[in-house]
Amino acid sequence: MDQIAANLAAVRARIEGTSRVAGRPADAVTLVAVSKTHPAGSVHAALQAGQRIFGENRVQEAIAKFPGLRGEFPDLTLHLIGPLQTNKVKDAVAHCDVIETVDRPRLAEALAREMERSGRHLPCYIEVNTGEEPQKAGVLPADADAFIADCRDRLGLAVVGLMCIPPEHEEPALHFALLREIARRNGLDKLSMGMSADFETAIRFGATHVRVGTAIFGARQLVAQTAAK
Repeated sequence: MDQIAANLAAVRARIEGTSRVAGRPADAVTLVAVSKTHPAGSVHAALQAGQRIFGENRVQEAIAKFPGLRGEFPDLTLHLIGPLQTNKVKDAVAHCDVIETVDRPRLAEALAREMERSGRHLPCYIEVNTGEEPQKAGVLPADADAFIADCRDRLGLAVVGLMCIPPEHEEPALHFALLREIARRNGLDKLSMGMSADFETAIRFGATHVRVGTAIFGARQLVAQTAAK
């Protein structure tokens, strides 16, 4: 547990240092601690160390871990950062605070209906498949402008920013620059980009949110991952 606190301090220092070099305020970048596959005890340790914003990939895993933690830490914020199935939309809207992976019309429509029904109008990010990888979720860059407009204008979603996951073996800076440009021309000021291996590069390209898991919690816990499926 002490190691998680030390890791958090180290990551925060790197974020602040990179932001300073990039000429950005120290508070310009929000750290989203990615706790997927890690137990509630690890999240609790991060909460005790002052971290309040977390990211989970799976709705089921979020439901298993976070309701109890909210009782002790009511100011925590939970981002859904993994693919969302339409049959999990109700639970996602009920238990999460931000949806970062709006990536297709059917999902956007389901989210709009559930938010209207529940009265919980959550901030949303559009996920862009900047590498145009067929195995990955995300709207294609060429379709992003129209999709953003549809989500805002027809569906009334609170689209606040964009999110991407660059291809594993490509220079991430190219993808961060592309996401920044799509956001600029659509008047969006939040960019969720950058993970443990490349968040400093993302900050230099304007990331407002970086999603860091391994550098804080260590390697993914495969037993927990299997149980969450």
